[in-house]
Amino acid sequence: MPPDPPPDADAVAAWLRAHPRFLAERPALYRALEPPARVHGEALADHMAAMIAAERAHAAVLAQRADGVLAAGRAAAGLAQRVQEAVIALVRAQNKLDCITSELPSLLAVDAVSVCSEGGVLGIRPLPAGTVARLLGARAVVFREANADAALLHAEAARLAAYEALLLVPGEGPPMLLALVSRDGAALDPAQGAGALTFLGRAVAAVLGR
Repeated sequence: MPPDPPPDADAVAAWLRAHPRFLAERPALYRALEPPARVHGEALADHMAAMIAAERAHAAVLAQRADGVLAAGRAAAGLAQRVQEAVIALVRAQNKLDCITSELPSLLAVDAVSVCSEGGVLGIRPLPAGTVARLLGARAVVFREANADAALLHAEAARLAAYEALLLVPGEGPPMLLALVSRDGAALDPAQGAGALTFLGRAVAAVLGR
């Protein structure tokens, strides 16, 4: 009767993962195994060095991921605070449109803010019919690099256009959006999330009576 074929490498690896203490309880097996690299010349020490190096590399990857998550969290928190300040300024302002274009850019740390509408509303940048749906679709916020629409959305501020956030201004009446533009991508980084800017769009709708 022929002997059973040896298990393949994947099966051995899966079995060891399911029994993580197997080698720890049989350290003599390390002497029979070939280490990933010869470090000290003694098999057990070589295995230990390789395990330590692997754990250090794994820890470094985890630390890098954690730093990224924390940085994104800090950025999102910063944007949320800036939006809060912008909404407070809007509520207090006598001239809402002037506040949006003159005060909100500094409060939001961007270069320019424009209110754009498909209806002929005095003081609001006009858009051709269908533009809001084309730019936003079913989304409340769109982050993107500025493109051929920059002049349409930002007029004289188009020369500053590098990165944009387009915010739906919901409500009754002609379709409307708020266009933020910045030369610095960090100010309009999608990693900051769209929640705060969605709220800003709703706040603008409220103060404009939509």
